[in-house]
Amino acid sequence: MSTVCASCLNILVFVTLQQRDPMLKRDCFEDILEERRNSSDLKYALRCYAPVLYKGVTPCKANMLKNIVLQSDQLHYVINQVSQESGEAPDIIQEEASVILEEMAHRLQISTVRCFAFALSKAFKTLFQHVCVNEEGIQRLQQAIQEHPVVLLPSHRSYMDFLLMSYILYTYDLALPVIAAGMDFMGMKFVGEMLRMSGAFFIRRSFGGDKLYWAVFSEYVKTMLRNGFAPIEFFLEGTRSRTCKSLTPKLGLLNIVIEPFFKGEVFDVNLVPVSISYERILEESLYARELLGVPKPKESTSGLLKARRILSEDYGSIHVYFGQPVSVRSLAQGKVNRSTYNLFPRHIPRKPMEETQSFVNDTAYRIVRLQEDNMVLKPWVLMASLLLQNLEGLELSVLTEQTVWLRGLALSYAAFLDWPDQAPTAKVVSSSLALHRGLACVSGDRVSLVVGEPLGPVTPEEALFNRAVSVLSCASYRNQVLHVFLRPAMLAVAMHTAASSKKNEVYNCFSFLWDMFSNDFILCPGDTVQDFEEACYLLVKTGAVQMPQQDIVMTDIGQPTLSFFNGLLEPFLQGYQMLLPTLRSEHSVLCVFTGNLRCYEVLSSDMQKNALAALLRMDAVRKVKV
Repeated sequence: MSTVCASCLNILVFVTLQQRDPMLKRDCFEDILEERRNSSDLKYALRCYAPVLYKGVTPCKANMLKNIVLQSDQLHYVINQVSQESGEAPDIIQEEASVILEEMAHRLQISTVRCFAFALSKAFKTLFQHVCVNEEGIQRLQQAIQEHPVVLLPSHRSYMDFLLMSYILYTYDLALPVIAAGMDFMGMKFVGEMLRMSGAFFIRRSFGGDKLYWAVFSEYVKTMLRNGFAPIEFFLEGTRSRTCKSLTPKLGLLNIVIEPFFKGEVFDVNLVPVSISYERILEESLYARELLGVPKPKESTSGLLKARRILSEDYGSIHVYFGQPVSVRSLAQGKVNRSTYNLFPRHIPRKPMEETQSFVNDTAYRIVRLQEDNMVLKPWVLMASLLLQNLEGLELSVLTEQTVWLRGLALSYAAFLDWPDQAPTAKVVSSSLALHRGLACVSGDRVSLVVGEPLGPVTPEEALFNRAVSVLSCASYRNQVLHVFLRPAMLAVAMHTAASSKKNEVYNCFSFLWDMFSNDFILCPGDTVQDFEEACYLLVKTGAVQMPQQDIVMTDIGQPTLSFFNGLLEPFLQGYQMLLPTLRSEHSVLCVFTGNLRCYEVLSSDMQKNALAALLRMDAVRKVKV
């Protein structure tokens, strides 16, 4: 890195962080449950609902939308292609397309929406203390819907996400989205059809090799987008994150919704990142068990009815932050040459060009970063981070003191932290412990993680499993703050492992860690140098390091900060280190059973998957078909 390059990046990083400065005004939040607690839910569900639509278009009935899709030039082109390849008559292929569309399409009905509005009001008031929404974000969304086609891109941490999104838009009299949902939900008797009549359209998990299915699906989505009948909603991560870390974005649907802009079929497309933050996750224990290999329960109506016992629990608050709409037109300026799309008829499907694919990939990562930046963090995520570095427990006074210290560090790094105003610190800590009493307990003056009490004698494996469930459940909350500390933490580890304090040496170690962890965390491709400079800036800003000349050295007061950051990434480092020996023998697994290794997170299937992907990408291991 040249001095000029580093200086420019320092300025860029400084400007970026200034834009996220915690002292700058954040959007105000409104608790939408407050009115629900003081008025009739039935009246709310039956109220006049007349949302403003894109350019005043008339809402399109489901049958009309299907006819438009089936008559499209692009679908007819693919039908003729499939007919020639398979030897079947075009009419038969057309009928297959009609069946696929019938299976897929939504059938939005306002009566079903009103039923959901009534039921969800009752459920949310029981489950949550508050559901807070940023009002300015709602106003921005309302304006965006009227100007250009809108694509809503929420984070995905819970089954509750898509229900919550529709509930909020109905509350604010905004156009309800059509939502991409997995086929799992369609198999739920009664509930699946209700979801379809509330705007869900169902797609198969995998259909890459089915040319006809892909054509029907993409044309269905693009028809809704081009005509602006409703906002389109899907989860950029593809599936729920069981770890509460952001997942590497999937590009298939994003490619589809951006293509009409490239082809000049719409003037612009607005991508709206939405960050949904849960104080307590409904599925926390379920997720931990799934990560440990327990099969995910199949979605069913009977399972949903059995789950009603959660209504007796308190799940704290939810914050939903609607981000600034991102204009695809502005993003693509100077990056994508759209004139090349004029060289071919629009109805002929084409594989995206390299520069287009690169643009879509970069856009996806930027959107997920925006989701992360607007995640609202609660005190418990800080406490969980500290408890996981002290599995033997902490004195309550020490936990309180360190939580206050970590709060200051998080705020200095521009974390979006929701800390109760005017409340004594001791009360904040005690209320967080009370809400999460299933994960942590206070015995005397000591706080430690809870391990489920067995009903009888247990084997060493069962004891390990119970402990791992507790640790992984707690880790899901620590993971929510990782995006704030990740880059300084990687720099702290790089300083610890580098051969010298020279900046270039430290950067080389940082770059290795950046590459290795790019499956586990959202690290935008090509941003290694910028992320390194950001990490340097933040650690210097908080007094943890100094940078005399071309060295990076710890200050006299920097030890607690760097020690915490090293501990933050230690489970990931240990997990990756264990994978190579495990591939060769069972030695590492035995270490866990005998207590020689205290990293329970290595048992997580998510960590194993990401570590193996990293080792394959870095040519440390190779796949062999046997």
